[in-house]
Amino acid sequence: MLDQVQLNTKECFFGFARNASAQALRSLLLCVSVCLGACGGASVITLEAGAGSETQVLDMGSVPQGTTTSALASDWWRGAFMQIYVRAYQDSDGDGKGDLKGLIQRLDYLQGLGVQGLWLLPITESSDRDHGYAVKNYRSIEADYGTLADFDLLLSEAHKRGMGVILDFVINHSSNQHPLFLNSASSSKNTQRNYFVWQNPKPAGWQVYGQDPWYASNWANGFYFAGFSPTMPDFNLRSSEVETFHHDNLRFWLNKGVDGFRFDAVGNLVENGPSAWEVQAENHVVMSKVRQTIQQYSQRFMVCEAPANSNAFAQADSCGSAFAFDLSGSVVGAAKGDAAAIQKLADYYKTRSANLAPFVSNHDRFAGDRLWNQVQGNLAQYKLAAASYLLLPGTPFIYYGEEIGMASASTLSGDAALRTPMSWTTDAKGFSTATPFRSLSANVSSQNVAQQLSDSTSLYQHYKQLLALRNSHTALRSGTYEAAWALQKTMGFQRVAGTEKIMVLFNYDTQGSTLNVTNLTPGDAWAPLMGATATATVSSAGVLQLNLPAQSLAVFKKN
Repeated sequence: MLDQVQLNTKECFFGFARNASAQALRSLLLCVSVCLGACGGASVITLEAGAGSETQVLDMGSVPQGTTTSALASDWWRGAFMQIYVRAYQDSDGDGKGDLKGLIQRLDYLQGLGVQGLWLLPITESSDRDHGYAVKNYRSIEADYGTLADFDLLLSEAHKRGMGVILDFVINHSSNQHPLFLNSASSSKNTQRNYFVWQNPKPAGWQVYGQDPWYASNWANGFYFAGFSPTMPDFNLRSSEVETFHHDNLRFWLNKGVDGFRFDAVGNLVENGPSAWEVQAENHVVMSKVRQTIQQYSQRFMVCEAPANSNAFAQADSCGSAFAFDLSGSVVGAAKGDAAAIQKLADYYKTRSANLAPFVSNHDRFAGDRLWNQVQGNLAQYKLAAASYLLLPGTPFIYYGEEIGMASASTLSGDAALRTPMSWTTDAKGFSTATPFRSLSANVSSQNVAQQLSDSTSLYQHYKQLLALRNSHTALRSGTYEAAWALQKTMGFQRVAGTEKIMVLFNYDTQGSTLNVTNLTPGDAWAPLMGATATATVSSAGVLQLNLPAQSLAVFKKN
């Protein structure tokens, strides 16, 4: 390593001798800082000369608003979404990694399941080349996934099937290899310095997720803020230049026909001090402006990640929709028969926004393990959990493989264990002709698509039935949430849209139960849609009585 550093240093000095200019001096300082950084000595660089580097930023530049129309139905986004990690979904070229062409090959499967939206984890060029949240270029496709032309084809093919596509947009931070950050870090006088959060001297008393979030620049010209990792520096979201940068990049994708975005870490956008670095009021202002830009295009949808205060971000003066992080535990707890969780589940949408999007797992370990692991493979509980959130208000999000009961990988830990290749067959061959980039799900041999498509009792068929129910009834897609109740280990609610009323009833107990649903209109008849075979009639006392088997649900529609 030292020999290489000495060689690089010599090259820097010779370059400076040949080019006696300010730009050459900047190049010298950049080279020396890299060399010393490799030896752990970057902190000795204190000299600044001029404005530092001027690396070209390929994803910067004005993008005017283009075509704003949509090819999709006006309420397409009220159907269920599938969250897809492209690297793990389907490999089309035999390199062991999933790609956009592979995803295109599986669109018929997703359409057949009843999915109406796709949320793609970051597909832009990144320095981590895995989860994708360390973005290097907001306008390019990660090489492993394909090209912009491949993405255009994906959009076209998804739209033909009535499915929308939303992209994961990383608004809070970029990669430390992004040209904007390299320029910003090279000098306190750099014209792009203000794109990131800098302080000098280093602020004291900060702890974000158990770590000091302030890191020294390799050029010792200050300390940058990075709440998640030193490799992902935070943008300065108070800067109008950053706002312009992001809005131009949003329009870049919207002009291509993208149907919306999932926004990462919106609770972390603006910091006001060591004890005020999350869910600050300014975050809503930032996201409200983003929403205004997106709303210039018809029928677009956005949803935000804000675990600390989801309901606030679901409001119209913020994101307009957010993931219901504080609901998932109640869904799983209810499925396991926990009476307190059942009560919380029944009460949830009584006081919270109907724009909160329910889910039971995703790509992040902090949000919970895969559902299979959460219920220890109990199929009855699994089916109850699925029905419990897919029939609630909000736009539901299914994590890829959840519909077949994929488990996490037993040989991996952390987030990687949740992001394994899709279990298409009993082995890796359904995913790729090559060795996959990562270990498979622990239960690939028993829980896979090939075995479940024709099995009427499978998880796949259960999800398909639930989505068909949701897709065919306005009350379940967008209706209000009414008459919710919970009693011991049973629960029920109604979804209402105009004259359409649908009643959903659950028995989470391991033994059968007789339900008496009160305060109904005497003589009304409720026809079965799922889980029952006979029409139920309300008594003269306004009571609907029926028996629900153990760990089952029933769905009725008022005639």
